[in-house]
Amino acid sequence: MNTKLTLNINQHVVEEAKTYAKENHVSLSKLIENYLHSLTKKNKGKSKTTPLVESLTGVIKLNDKDHKAAYSNYLKDKYK
Repeated sequence: MNTKLTLNINQHVVEEAKTYAKENHVSLSKLIENYLHSLTKKNKGKSKTTPLVESLTGVIKLNDKDHKAAYSNYLKDKYK
C-alpha cells in the first residue's frame, strides 16, 4: 500500500535528484523509497556479506591456531 508523504528538501538537492532519477530511468518517489528501504534494511539483523568479501574468504590458510600471533609474525617479516 502506498502512502503520500510531504517532504521539505533543498531545491538544489531536489533538482539534482530528479536529474539522477531521470538518467537512471526511475521515478523520484521510487528512488527515495529504495533509499529509505536500504537504510532501514541495514539496521535489521545481520548484514549480508558482499560477493567480494565472500570470494576472499579462506584465501589465506593458517595452520597455527593463534591467528593473531601468526598475523603479527607475518607483518614483522614483511616490514623487516
